Amino acid sequence: MTSVKGRPVMGTGSSILSALQDLFSVTWLNRSKVEKQLQVISVLQWVLSFLVLGVACSAILMYTFCTDCWLIAVLYFTWLVFDWNTPKKGGRRSQWVRNWAVWRYFRDYFPIQLVKTHNLLTSRNYIFGYHPHGIMGLGAFCNFSTEATEVSKKFPGIRPYLATLAGNFRMPVLREYLMSGGICPVNRDTIDYLLSKNGSGNAIIIVVGGAAESLSSMPGKNAVTLRNRKGFVKLALRHGADLVPIYSFGENEVYKQVIFEEGSWGRWVQKKFQKYIGFAPCIFHGRGLFSSDTWGLVPYSKPITTVVGEPITIPKLEHPTQQDIDLYHAMYMEALVKLFDQHKTKFGLPETEVLEVN
Repeated sequence: MTSVKGRPVMGTGSSILSALQDLFSVTWLNRSKVEKQLQVISVLQWVLSFLVLGVACSAILMYTFCTDCWLIAVLYFTWLVFDWNTPKKGGRRSQWVRNWAVWRYFRDYFPIQLVKTHNLLTSRNYIFGYHPHGIMGLGAFCNFSTEATEVSKKFPGIRPYLATLAGNFRMPVLREYLMSGGICPVNRDTIDYLLSKNGSGNAIIIVVGGAAESLSSMPGKNAVTLRNRKGFVKLALRHGADLVPIYSFGENEVYKQVIFEEGSWGRWVQKKFQKYIGFAPCIFHGRGLFSSDTWGLVPYSKPITTVVGEPITIPKLEHPTQQDIDLYHAMYMEALVKLFDQHKTKFGLPETEVLEVN
């Protein structure tokens, strides 16, 4: 500190410190706001990967064939031929990818929580039925394809495999990304392999309602497509894999969707896509990248709580009858409704709320 005509004047060091304090007090460097933007970006990267990564990488690879870098494309396609059946055998999960910090930001954005109600024996195999589908099954992905909610610590010795459309594994690069998280094709060959040739402690997560259920996804609605979905029960009986009902509270709250009425042209188009391609295109929106007051692809920040229910012991029947399938399917539906009723008031639903089973 120096003085000019008897008045103290702050020195250069103090002036710099004061300027730095002013700089770090500005809004755009506020820690909580930076955290929130990182959360938004982490969610958006997954949404864009889900929607366009496969198509974009396919287009880039085809373009590469027409450039001086054509050898790279040839080498990748050659390797792809030899590696084609890897997804059917559980893929190549990477604990490094599953533990990326980006998934913790993804989790905290909503936030997403995994609730364990019962222990699972590592000597058994399991089929988890995940409900509801929502638009993208964000809770299923975060809880079972990453370690953000510590699924491996909550269920030690259990290897989760989230099953999704087989067509995703025909897309270059996207298939590698999915397999690294422990995601596999939802087809009979894959499920048969994991439940019979991969030892014990496997848990295959099937979003039972599929594309049909996603068409009715909307905030405030708790409905599942299950009454005529019995294939997963037959697979469980053939392999003696225990069934575990899961309900994800809040899954339907994160996107708003245009619902087409039965008989409308829009619903007709959706059903044709569902029948011939395996998925149903939805017209939906969330919030914008920079503001929750605008529309965009970023889901709304609503809590998602995934509750894993009590396992239903399933006997191994090589040739289950329709009566066997109907019996255990009815037991599963009853267990799912019971799980919903036991936990609904804990997560903001009224006691009078009823789970609609279609």
